[in-house]
Amino acid sequence: MITFGGQVYAWNDPAVLIAGGLVAVVVVLLALTLRASARSAAAVVPLSRDIGWLGQRVQALSEGQERLAGGLLHVSESQAASQTQVVRLMETRLTEVSRQMGESLHGTATRTARSLGELHQRLETIDKAQANIEKLSGNVLSLQDILSNKQTRGAFGEIQLNDIVQKALPSDAYTLQATLSNGRRADCLIHLPNPPGPIVVDAKFPLEAYEALRRAETPQQRIEAERQMRAAVRAHIRAIAERYIIEGETAEGALMFLPSEAVYAELHANFPEVVREGFTARVWIVSPTTCMATLNTMRAVLKDARMRAQAGAIRKELGALYQDVDRLVQRVGNLDRHFVQASKDIEEIKISAEKAGKRAHRLDNFDFEELAPAEPADPSPLLGRPAAE
Repeated sequence: MITFGGQVYAWNDPAVLIAGGLVAVVVVLLALTLRASARSAAAVVPLSRDIGWLGQRVQALSEGQERLAGGLLHVSESQAASQTQVVRLMETRLTEVSRQMGESLHGTATRTARSLGELHQRLETIDKAQANIEKLSGNVLSLQDILSNKQTRGAFGEIQLNDIVQKALPSDAYTLQATLSNGRRADCLIHLPNPPGPIVVDAKFPLEAYEALRRAETPQQRIEAERQMRAAVRAHIRAIAERYIIEGETAEGALMFLPSEAVYAELHANFPEVVREGFTARVWIVSPTTCMATLNTMRAVLKDARMRAQAGAIRKELGALYQDVDRLVQRVGNLDRHFVQASKDIEEIKISAEKAGKRAHRLDNFDFEELAPAEPADPSPLLGRPAAE
């Protein structure tokens, strides 16, 4: 018997049987379901493991994709920055190259302009030089005309001699175109002291003989030209010795000035006997160069003579200077004694000042003790006299 819901049923009751069948079917279904569930669970474990692995791979792929995206972004940013830097660098380089090209072009243009200016100046200098050459050519022709005339040639030598003398000697040491006692006029008279005394310098220019010597082509022409050269120079030496050497008035010799170094060199190179004849006649031949040296020597002689002339005055001045120096020595001695006495007085003053300072210091540090009040004075001496009534 089965009690269910307050009612009693028999085991063989159809309702009980149906209910039992249903329960059995439910139990069987539950069992089947449990078994299927167990099999499904067993099958799901590897699947879930695969799914987890796939999830991890997907996660890894996602992270890799993110990293790849970040890398691509970084590469893109780097590439963009690099492109920007390259563009900026290229712009800087282009600007620098443009500036350098501009400066180079400007410098080239400046140098070209300067070169053209210098070239223009050189052309102007060349034009001036050419004009000077043309002018000099005309002057040379004029000089040839001057030298072809004896009078103008003599004036040319005198002018050159005057220029040399004015440069070498003081103005009071010579006289140009000086007239001597015999009435002859010398080109220059140099006032040398005795001895040797005033000496004459006369300009001579044997140009014709020298030109003939230069133009000689054959031995015969050269021999004839040398004869003319000797005769001309000897005539000049003799004329100077006779006209400008006066005993008691001038020196015992004179100078013959040749205004041409070439003629002077020709004489000393090929006509030494004529030069010696001049020495014998006490006529010394000089050229512009040797004349300047000779005049400088005369300048030293004049200076020495003037120093000797002033020797007395110099000696007198030296005596006065000695007396001044002696007085100065005495006064310096007196001043030195004054300085010594003053130094001694200063030392004594310093000693007195130090003593006074020490005394003041002792007084400043002295400890005055408080003194007892003084006793009243004895009035007896005052009272000895009887008081006036």
